[in-house]
Amino acid sequence: MPSSEHLSELLDPVGTVLLTVECQQGVVGPDSALPELAREARSTGVLDRIARLVGAAHASGVQVIHAVAERRPDGRGANRNARLFRAAERLPVRQTTGTTAVRIAPPVEVAEEDFVVRRLHGLSPISGTDVDALLRNLGCRTLVVTGVSANIAVPNAVFDAVNRGYTVVVPADAIAGVPSEYTPAMVRNTLALVATVTTTDEVLACLGRRRG
Repeated sequence: MPSSEHLSELLDPVGTVLLTVECQQGVVGPDSALPELAREARSTGVLDRIARLVGAAHASGVQVIHAVAERRPDGRGANRNARLFRAAERLPVRQTTGTTAVRIAPPVEVAEEDFVVRRLHGLSPISGTDVDALLRNLGCRTLVVTGVSANIAVPNAVFDAVNRGYTVVVPADAIAGVPSEYTPAMVRNTLALVATVTTTDEVLACLGRRRG
């Protein structure tokens, strides 16, 4: 774990952005298309910890971006080049533009100053979306990545951010994947090599000191 001084330097609100990944009703909500993932995010407290981080970001002046995966009702432009995409087309809940499924799931709150960035294709919350341009225009140096899933979208976000020159902070207890034992192994063996791995409480402590 990083020292509190080092983490506090990384989380200077002027250059920090908090990214939530696919924290939407159709993914982590009660009527999720992916009930196993939704149970993991909720029963382990991950979604509650993300909500606490978002609340602290709002209070401390850290910009929040919510990355949402969705598709047009007619499916135009959506990927069909992997098993995951083809399986998603058969799910009972579709992440369709304009539906409840693509709204941010409680208890995570969306403030007026937040950005909600929607992607219609691919696996990454950053590549091929407006997120990178927004981060640069906001003067971001450190990106805090939270959300789901630790299997695909979260590591995609971390790798893409690192490749674009951002320093990434991952509160390991604020991401979820399936099965439950996969997430800590992936963090330890993969994300820890490219990101600063920490905890929700340590991030909250840094942001709290900034408010003070």
